[in-house]
Amino acid sequence: MTTRWLTPEEQRAWRAYIAASRLLEDAIDRQLQQDGGMPHLFYSVLANLSDAPDRRLRMTDLAETLKITRSRLTYAVTRLERDGLVRRENSSRDKRSSLAVLTDAGMAVLERTAPGHVETVRASLFDRLTAEQVGQLEEICTGIARGLQGEDAESGADDVPWRRRSSCSSPPPASP
Repeated sequence: MTTRWLTPEEQRAWRAYIAASRLLEDAIDRQLQQDGGMPHLFYSVLANLSDAPDRRLRMTDLAETLKITRSRLTYAVTRLERDGLVRRENSSRDKRSSLAVLTDAGMAVLERTAPGHVETVRASLFDRLTAEQVGQLEEICTGIARGLQGEDAESGADDVPWRRRSSCSSPPPASP
């Protein structure tokens, strides 16, 4: 099998993507640690629960929405639960499922942290793009996500993060 090396243009695009995505994630994490005392993943859990009916979601559905492994979500929810921001409940509809529920304290943290988060996202990303580029960014990212999730293939992807048992042998590092 012959390796399909990246062209010089693809290599520049790849390196630009890596640099931008790491710097953007760093900017978001710094802001969220400063304003909310939490990493981006924890904020994302709270934000997605706040958008859900009755501020609750099945853990498996939340993992799929966040595009993370169930074990990584369990770790995050356990930490948020310890801080009183989320609680778990057994599902009344499916005894095998558990729900993550955003508490009032979690909603208060989210409401306090969201304005700074939105400003960081806007300043770091959207203020640097034209309206046309925003549309292109959405189209590009949607296409990549569909391909990686198997939505463009007939059979669908079985190896997406939320269907895996674990993404690594050890839990993610604790946040400060």
